[in-house]
Amino acid sequence: MMKRIKAASRVASIHLAGVLVLIAIAAYLIFKIWFPYPYYKTSGGGNLFLFLCAVSLICGPLLTLVLFDGSKSRFKLWIDAILITAIQIASLAYVLHGIAQARPAYLAYEGNRFRVVTLRDIDPTRLAEARPEFRAFGYGGPRLVGAKLAEATDPNYRQSIMERWVPYESQRAALLAELKPMAALKSKHPQAEASIEQALQKHSLTDDSAGYLPLDAQKADPADWVVIVERASGQPRAFLPLDGW
Repeated sequence: MMKRIKAASRVASIHLAGVLVLIAIAAYLIFKIWFPYPYYKTSGGGNLFLFLCAVSLICGPLLTLVLFDGSKSRFKLWIDAILITAIQIASLAYVLHGIAQARPAYLAYEGNRFRVVTLRDIDPTRLAEARPEFRAFGYGGPRLVGAKLAEATDPNYRQSIMERWVPYESQRAALLAELKPMAALKSKHPQAEASIEQALQKHSLTDDSAGYLPLDAQKADPADWVVIVERASGQPRAFLPLDGW
């Protein structure tokens, strides 16, 4: 028994090394491309990565450790290896597909807030209602988009969101008018004044050259975030986990 466990441990260790390489590649894809900061916190990318790690380890090295037996014939060992590889590839592809569907597609400016829009929030059957430039999402991180305001009492308010997507720059004047002063954020969160100032300095901003708006994201952890925007360009420059409402 001990002999089998030692042999299985050696093979599982080799398998583990290969899995760690795959996990490193997945980490780059998730944290650098699909869910760059702060989206791995606001859209659940960090938790999804942990789930991917668990699935990869269970369906890979752990399964090898349980099934490997040096006393088996070469044919049976090859069958085990093929089955484990097939299970691991299928499980990894399934989880990655799910993560890809959960990734943020747009950071949308909507009046008095920014909103994270994930692929799951978008009804593919209604993409034809969006402008042509917003019908394809590519494979990179989220893009900036503006949304024409509509009243919540309007018919089909939620369903009409894609019809109201417009180029972000077209909403710049409205955005600048809605930006809240940084002094208000510091007053609201005096305990976070140092981190607010650090975020401003990192992007060569001051209280006068920046403003903020709340960020609406359903899976955010923590729940409340703000987007710090450079007034001169209208571009988001920093994100902080603070209540901006």
